Amino acid sequence: GAAPSQVAARSGGEAPPSLKIGRHPTPQAGPAPVSGVARILAIGSGKGGVGKSTLTSNLAVALARKGRRVGLLDADIYGPSQPRMLGLTGQRPTSDGQMIEPLHAHGVTVMSLGLMMKEGEAVVWRGPMLMGALQQMLNQVKWGELDVLLVDLPPGTGDVQLSLCQKAQVSGALIVSTPQDVALLDARRAIDMFGKLKTPVLGLVENMSTYICPNCGHEAHLFGHGGVAAEAQKLGLPFLGEIPLNLDVRLAGDAGTPVAAGDGPEAQAFARLADRLIAGGMA
Repeated sequence: GAAPSQVAARSGGEAPPSLKIGRHPTPQAGPAPVSGVARILAIGSGKGGVGKSTLTSNLAVALARKGRRVGLLDADIYGPSQPRMLGLTGQRPTSDGQMIEPLHAHGVTVMSLGLMMKEGEAVVWRGPMLMGALQQMLNQVKWGELDVLLVDLPPGTGDVQLSLCQKAQVSGALIVSTPQDVALLDARRAIDMFGKLKTPVLGLVENMSTYICPNCGHEAHLFGHGGVAAEAQKLGLPFLGEIPLNLDVRLAGDAGTPVAAGDGPEAQAFARLADRLIAGGMA
């Protein structure tokens, strides 16, 4: 196959930064802070499809609207969706050969592997290259002074989660789950993993919690309801709130302006979550 430097070179459009993203990691003794970043919050989930990336982009925008200095690192290496959700598709970060200048959207400083490639291009890498890419996106990006850096993780309990918690001083993790048993089962695994990596789990969020019919106002619980709150209580962890299942949230993300950037009940749900994190000293 092509060398990683060529992966970026083939991406078409503007020339990508002259950095070899996806090299092997450099040795490092223990978790290190990221320069200028006060807190790193990992956003994790056990299974895919629970809306973790949507939650991360909206939470980032909601925190920025509260006056926090927010960064978003899209570490979902295999499915980097933040460029689309934040309206940055096709834009390229610049680089001086050493450091990458991140992009900015809706008051948030953003870096994603997706910004280095064509939309829809697959990343076919083994673990060490993933670790190298993650290390670069943490330490070779000019994040500036941030109150909080949100890290959108891939689903599950693999290499990226392991590398992040071993390489960076992660302040804590938020776990996103939908209410049904299968998602909760996987969320439990993610919580166990963060426990093994000595990363505090700051709380759980229930996504796609209730569905209000736009025609008649009937409230339906398509995936059950309250399961995440019950699970949090059982595990002795904070329950940080619920986000409704709503077409506007999905449409806004696909269109590149997260719903949290506007007003209305959905934006308020994310604003409440942001308030809770700020009040708890987590962001």
